[in-house]
Amino acid sequence: MSDRRGFLKRSGLALAAGAAGAAAGTSGCATAAAPVVSTGRLADVPKAKGPRLVVVGGGTSGLTIAKYAKKEFPRFDVVLVEKRDMYSSCFTSNLWYAGLITLENLANHSFLDAAVNNHYTYFNATVTGLDRAGKTVVTSEGDIKYDYLVIAPGISYDYDKIGVTDVETRTALREVYPGGFISPTEHVTLHRKIREFEGGVFIQTVPSGNYRCLPAPYERACLIASLIKHNKIKGKVIILDANPEVTIKAEGFHAAFDQLYKGVLEYRPGVAVKGVDVAKRTIESDFDSYQFDDAAIYPNVRASTLIEQLGLMAPSTKSNQKEANIDTRFYNIIGDTSVYVTGDSRPHPYSKSANTSNTEAHYVAKVLAARAQGKEIAWSTPETICYSVVNAFPMEAISVKAHYVYDAGKDAITGFSPDTQVFNNRDAAKGKATIEWANGLYRDMFNA
Repeated sequence: MSDRRGFLKRSGLALAAGAAGAAAGTSGCATAAAPVVSTGRLADVPKAKGPRLVVVGGGTSGLTIAKYAKKEFPRFDVVLVEKRDMYSSCFTSNLWYAGLITLENLANHSFLDAAVNNHYTYFNATVTGLDRAGKTVVTSEGDIKYDYLVIAPGISYDYDKIGVTDVETRTALREVYPGGFISPTEHVTLHRKIREFEGGVFIQTVPSGNYRCLPAPYERACLIASLIKHNKIKGKVIILDANPEVTIKAEGFHAAFDQLYKGVLEYRPGVAVKGVDVAKRTIESDFDSYQFDDAAIYPNVRASTLIEQLGLMAPSTKSNQKEANIDTRFYNIIGDTSVYVTGDSRPHPYSKSANTSNTEAHYVAKVLAARAQGKEIAWSTPETICYSVVNAFPMEAISVKAHYVYDAGKDAITGFSPDTQVFNNRDAAKGKATIEWANGLYRDMFNA
């Protein structure tokens, strides 16, 4: 608990500003909606047998809402629209790099099974437009009418914020030095790079702002250092952190840096990436240049570009990460109680992490079920439970458990609740609990 105040300060928990309601049917945001280009045909999904809820995005948030909205209100006819045909999680991917789990742990989960188990429809398509007046989602495979719509598309990278503005360098970074926090193919590339690393300097960058999974870059650096140490490789890991301090579980991470990886891992705070020379393998900051042999370059994040494309983006005064313009309590787009945005594209200062998205989605499922019946429910906090494995040999972890406070007078999330706990002492019990935690999330999303 001694680290709770520092955790609160360093995690970038900003106050969520309230917004005045816009007229129903308008975008209620800073960007105009993109032109709707209908396919001219209806999607090949069964005719709705009740109020249709369309959920866009099959990540932690979308899968949880698709399942639990149906459980909360069985009359919902739920359609999950997901552009991927194979599921793979981002959470615990660092453990695969270190050989602590298999690829099957991340990817052996089926959208089809989730849909069958939980009595909704999985539709493999890409969303290309939104007609809010006509309550129609436009997809690459046809149009879908909705009564309620949830958009949970995750994040996109914002390379401009690390000084990478030309398309050639952005492409090179995505392909050769991926951040490893969005697509499954990034994980495969990073796994290969880390397992084949033969020496020299491996740089892991940490962005500023509210990025996906605050402790994950530090965890990854620890596990790479653990492999270097275990395999007696002549190399080291350098963490270039844009923040002035480790953003979460600082005491536990610093203990690992100092006690486990002295001479193998260097932590350098306050180093914001301002440019990358891919050919020279050099990272530029305001004051120094950093040469690397290999790297995982994690740029700043923003809401998925889909939010901007559909005209749902909040004004910059409310979100500087291009997140959605939604009601603080109920997640609907301001002025439109039919359209909701959840998960990592929402502007709340909650952690952009799996457990947060999962528990937040349970609440939003209740909101949707209540509103479908003409009711409202009280706000309830999501929960952030997060384990970070800091040693692979043996597998040891640190953890945090957090809740949040909503101030109705300010219509804002104002901080962490007093019961927030940070467990900075690493041990094997928390290492084992990391696997159990992940399996619990998979069961909650995919099983009946």
